[in-house]
Amino acid sequence: MLVQLGWILMMVLRLAAYSRYIDIGLRLIGIVLVLWILNKEINPSYKLAWTMLILILPILGVVLYFVFGRSRIAAIMQQHFEQRIEESREYLRDRPQTRQKLEALDPSASNQSRYISDVSRFPVHENTTAEYFQVGDDMFPVLVRELKQAKKYIFIEYFIINDGVMWQTILNILEKKAAEGVDVRLIYDGFGCLTTLPHKYYEELQKKGIKCQVFNPFRPILNIIQNNRDHRKLCIIDGWVGFTGGINLADEYINQKARFGHWKDTAVMLKGEAVWNMTVMFLHMWAVIGRSEESIDYETYFPNRYHEQEFESDGFVQPFCDTPLDEEVVGEDVYLNIINKAKKYVYICTPYLIIDNEMMTALCLAAKSGVDVRIMTPGIPDKKLVFILTQSYYRQLLEAGVKIYEYQPGFLHAKSFVSDDEIGVVGTINLDYRSLYLHFEDGVWIYRNRVIQDIKDDFIQTMEYCRQIEPEFCLNRNIGLRIMQNIFRAFAPLM
Repeated sequence: MLVQLGWILMMVLRLAAYSRYIDIGLRLIGIVLVLWILNKEINPSYKLAWTMLILILPILGVVLYFVFGRSRIAAIMQQHFEQRIEESREYLRDRPQTRQKLEALDPSASNQSRYISDVSRFPVHENTTAEYFQVGDDMFPVLVRELKQAKKYIFIEYFIINDGVMWQTILNILEKKAAEGVDVRLIYDGFGCLTTLPHKYYEELQKKGIKCQVFNPFRPILNIIQNNRDHRKLCIIDGWVGFTGGINLADEYINQKARFGHWKDTAVMLKGEAVWNMTVMFLHMWAVIGRSEESIDYETYFPNRYHEQEFESDGFVQPFCDTPLDEEVVGEDVYLNIINKAKKYVYICTPYLIIDNEMMTALCLAAKSGVDVRIMTPGIPDKKLVFILTQSYYRQLLEAGVKIYEYQPGFLHAKSFVSDDEIGVVGTINLDYRSLYLHFEDGVWIYRNRVIQDIKDDFIQTMEYCRQIEPEFCLNRNIGLRIMQNIFRAFAPLM
């Protein structure tokens, strides 16, 4: 890819050097491009980053923008997703009694939920229980137990799968279940598994009776579509048991292998009607990747077909997903809603803290308004450059009264929000541009469910293993490092 970029850039530079008129033309294209970008309905941080790059290095900036601009492939994929969403619309409707109950209980929470229903198209549910896992070590045996009990189908969609104790244990179960006639399907991301799985590994799985597809297989061709990855983590069993969270299918996530100290991650297991949202998410992705023209028989996968007893109810649960192919930033907006509506506190776990002006303003305003805003980040990074960039946001947040904690035993990979003992989100969505704008993501919005207290307790207990960051930490940093951080921040949206 670097060779391709170098070749294209060299050719353009030679053309510019060959003719003064070509050079002037490229610079005029750069100016027109900047004006066009400034008038697009995209995040202001993206506008600033592209504008700076094009104005400082006109020829390089123009080339990079045309190479990495919105592609036709992305537009086609979005059309396929819209087609599937429209097809499933009648199966994804809020129950009037559920919506009325939530509205009567808390209009503010209902408005947050309604946004998710209207924009991401996935309804809110009752008749669902949830179990929260503080680390992958706790989730893994429960996941194994539930997989062994599957009777009709198992749908698995993960960003990273890596051979080891975790994957071999799961693979053995999947192979046995497929032999028993269970519909076993697997999606993994082509880039996430680029170095962790053999080339064309899906063929090996298919020989075992496991239906498998690869999302956006990595091809060394310069194109923006390579940026759009499937970062979701879903495991659905018989339509009424569902897992999601930050945990991928690799040994470091269950601390069977040490990479960056102790790996702190979180997940949630749902049981009940809300798992239907996750089932439809998977079916949409499966159909789009496979480019199937056939309509999906959604009724075949209804959870009530495989669960005779009534589901237990505990509050309101709403799984949702976000796509980078439209103009709506659902993940960030869900987070902003929680921050803006908080009355007492907001506790946040994120492995990466690379935020835009909207998120920075919301966090700072909440803290200045008396809300107890706390953010937990890793103490040992998995990506040093991203960690340096994360720390560059500390000073402004600390000055506004936000409390920041770094998890000292290792790498914090959890992605969770909890607020006011009522609302929480657990899922795959990081607080960085890549996760909020470029990846396919999923999360679970939870209101007045027992796990809200579990998420809060986990945060408070984990604080004992953290170092609280003081303002002096930012002021006493090396001047060279601070200059580098400022440069990185200017181009953070493009990284």
